[in-house]
Amino acid sequence: MNYIIETDHLTKRYGATAVVDQVNFHVPKGKVYGLLGRNGAGKTTAMKMMLQLVFPTDGSILLFGKDCRDNAAAIYKNIGSIIETPGFYGNLTGEENLEIMARLRGQFCKNAVPNALEIVGLNQEKRKIFSNYSLGMKQRLGIAAAIMHKPKLLILDEPINGLDPIGICEIRTFLSKLSRDNGTTIFISSHVLSEIEQIADIIGVMHQGRLIEEVDMAELRNRSRTYTEFDLSDGQMAAIIIKSSYPGTDYTIQNNTLKVYGPSPVIGEMNRNFALNGLLVTRINPREENLEEYFSKLIGGGGIA
Repeated sequence: MNYIIETDHLTKRYGATAVVDQVNFHVPKGKVYGLLGRNGAGKTTAMKMMLQLVFPTDGSILLFGKDCRDNAAAIYKNIGSIIETPGFYGNLTGEENLEIMARLRGQFCKNAVPNALEIVGLNQEKRKIFSNYSLGMKQRLGIAAAIMHKPKLLILDEPINGLDPIGICEIRTFLSKLSRDNGTTIFISSHVLSEIEQIADIIGVMHQGRLIEEVDMAELRNRSRTYTEFDLSDGQMAAIIIKSSYPGTDYTIQNNTLKVYGPSPVIGEMNRNFALNGLLVTRINPREENLEEYFSKLIGGGGIA
C-alpha cells in the first residue's frame, strides 16, 4: 500500500500526560481520511506533529514514504494545511493576502493567486476586505492559501467548524472535487460526523489520545446494523413481551423507544402482539446505524463535544 502519511507509535507527552499516545495512522494516496474525536482527543496535536509545529516525544512520521525530519523543504512544499483558524490581515483584500503569502513562500507561478481564488469560488470577491468576509468566505480563503502551490497533500483541522449549512456544503463539495479530480490526498479532522461520513474514504477515531479505530468507509457501512425502531406507550412492557415471545432477539430500550436489531421477518407480528397486550405503538421506522451512532458506541456514548 502506498501511504502518503504513515505514523509509527506517534506520541506526544506534556509532563506525565500523553496527549497523543502511540498512534499509528495509515493514509493512502489520493484518499480522504477523516479523523474524528471529541475536543481534547489529540487530533490537533497529531496534525501539528505532522507539520513540525510540535515535535513528538516518541515515534516517527513518514510523509510520502520519507521521514519528515529529513529533507523537510522538499517534503513540505508538497503539503498545504489549515491548523485551527486561518490568519490573514483584516485590512487587506483576499487577493492581497494571498499575494503576500505567495511572495513569502517564493515558489508560485504568476497565476497561482487568481487560480486559487477561482477554485474556491472567491474570484468575484477578490477585492473585498478580509474583515468583511463571512465565516465561510474566510474558511475558503484559508483553503485557497493552502492549495496555491498545488500540494499533493492537504492537512485540514476543522475546516468546516462554525460554518452555516450552505458553507459546509460548499467546502464539502470542493474537497470531494479536489480529491476526485486532482488525486489530492486529504487528511481532515472534524466533529461534524455527518459531513465526514459524506466525503471520507477512511475513518480514524481518536479518544483520550489513542487511535481506537481506523476503518474503510465501505467496510464501516457493511458493519452498520439495520434495526426497526418502535415508539411505544410502555417500553418496559414491550421488553417483557419480547423476552417471553421472542427469546434471543437483539434489542435495546431507551425510555419508550425500542430498537430491534437485524432483519426481522416478525416485525408485523411483534407489532400485533404489542397491540393485543394493550400497548400503543405510535411509530415504526426501519433504520440503519449512521456514523454518529457507531462513534457513540465506540467511545462509550455521549457523542462529540
